[in-house]
Amino acid sequence: MDIKLELVAVPVGDVDRAKAFYERVGFHADHDVTVSEDIRFVQLTPPGSACSIALGRGLTRMAPGSLDNLQVVVTDIEEAYADLKARGVEVTGIEDMPWGSFVYFADPDGNRWSVQQTTPRRSAGEGGTAAGATPG
Repeated sequence: MDIKLELVAVPVGDVDRAKAFYERVGFHADHDVTVSEDIRFVQLTPPGSACSIALGRGLTRMAPGSLDNLQVVVTDIEEAYADLKARGVEVTGIEDMPWGSFVYFADPDGNRWSVQQTTPRRSAGEGGTAAGATPG
């Protein structure tokens, strides 16, 4: 039996502000539906991902900003870093670990994300931290 993770609720305080942020990051807005005065459902998907995030009203009891270390994976961390910077996203420097290279960012509510390249960078050497990075 296959079990596929397809949607993760991200708790936010201001749906429109969060939607604009995730679109700036590069996520595609799939749905934005106001079901009732109490329920609004916004679904966004990162490019190439089979899993989406949901923002809105009435979707979760989690406090805005309470998610920590949502993770996406890329093939080129340097390209991802440059792309996020070019989009105006505040992102840490690249951190190299033996199990991959990472950059971190947070949405306006404080939900924290890591972007991982799972293969070591050629310029990374024996691990450690590049570009003075500090995890989110």
